[in-house]
Amino acid sequence: MSDNSKFLFGVLLGAAAGAAIGYLLTTEKGREIIEDLKSAAANAAGEVKETVNKWASDVEETANSVNS
Repeated sequence: MSDNSKFLFGVLLGAAAGAAIGYLLTTEKGREIIEDLKSAAANAAGEVKETVNKWASDVEETANSVNS
């Protein structure tokens, strides 16, 4: 791929990304999508935290049983 082709591809990709971000920030549907994404991320973070806490508890119990 020539340098000109790479540059043109980068420009088109940047324009598409800019258009998508503009849509998300300026339309009601876009704002709804962003809120949905925030909610999903918060839920996923909570689930990860619960899983890590469970694993930590399991490791602690195993370590205590080995040491006893």
